[in-house]
Amino acid sequence: MAAMKELSAVRPQPGRPLYQSVRDAVRDAIDAGVFVPGEQIPSTKELSAQMSVSLVTAHRALQELVHAGVLQRAQGKGTFVHRRYFERKSAPLAMRVGLVLDRDASVADHYHGQIVEGVRQAAHRLAIDLVLLRFGEDGRSGCAGYLYVNPLPNELDSFLDASGRRRPVLVVGARSHLKSVASIDVDNIDLARHAVQHLRGLGHARIAYVGGGDAVSNSRDRWLGFRDACRDAGVKLADAHVIHSPGWRLDDAQRTAVIEALRGPNRPTAVFAGGYYFALDVYAAAATAGLSIPSDLSVVGVDDPPSAAHLSPPLTTLRQPLVQLGHAALSALSQRVASGLNGIESQRLRGELIIRRSSASAISNAADANLV
Repeated sequence: MAAMKELSAVRPQPGRPLYQSVRDAVRDAIDAGVFVPGEQIPSTKELSAQMSVSLVTAHRALQELVHAGVLQRAQGKGTFVHRRYFERKSAPLAMRVGLVLDRDASVADHYHGQIVEGVRQAAHRLAIDLVLLRFGEDGRSGCAGYLYVNPLPNELDSFLDASGRRRPVLVVGARSHLKSVASIDVDNIDLARHAVQHLRGLGHARIAYVGGGDAVSNSRDRWLGFRDACRDAGVKLADAHVIHSPGWRLDDAQRTAVIEALRGPNRPTAVFAGGYYFALDVYAAAATAGLSIPSDLSVVGVDDPPSAAHLSPPLTTLRQPLVQLGHAALSALSQRVASGLNGIESQRLRGELIIRRSSASAISNAADANLV
């Protein structure tokens, strides 16, 4: 067996995460022919020692190269240079697209993982070289365009100023606040309307809202859709029954507010949770308040990771077409780049209501719900 090739130590660069330097050094070595297609590269432990970085840093660098299609992992065998990476590089008409994520976004969570999977599928079908970038990184000079997943308005502005003005940019999983930048997103207003219509159809007249704040368009649209649907359905909203969080989960004070609302007079009989983790918070608050789901409280959430069907009781939720979203986004961007025409048409995809046993009639108990 041939000796394992070694890489040089990486020096930290001020203001730049170390894993990015490791990732780029490994990719540069592959591009330079140090590792050939199909060849195994050093393990995480070996890479950590060779490049003088922690195991966590080496693991993250390799993980991002796997998601970018540069490397591929074989269970129990190791990590290898992806043959298709070189095929895409040598293809005369191949284009390179940057997939931009927030600094704190994890491709391992359900939301980002599903979108990235859709983008990956489209990249494979269209023979596109996909490059995974983080907010604040310089865009690679070879990128013909960029997909930006769920950016905050200020992040999008900063990115365009830094690297996106000369290349087309498409926002994925959020509404763009700029007329010059199109977006492909789920219709979050429609999601919330479906939740209210479902609960109102079950006879619920006191419905609470637990969700995100105004900074992210997804959360803002879900709140607006919920508020307007309640108004149209004749549901009066109590201030104590509306809890907004600036993040993706409730903090201690907000959890306490939910518990107090569930214990208070004229408590809600149903809750629309504007995100999966908000639904988990509501489940926990209901247990603390001594309420049973769905006999005392119906809950409808958003997103449908595999665990949603295994909660107790299984969660009624609005499933977002996240894989379809990522696939449609890269397809639209590639058509824009290939045609050379100006503009991409914004799209809104509709979610699907998945009815399980966390929602039931306002006048029935769980045994009579007969919902699956």
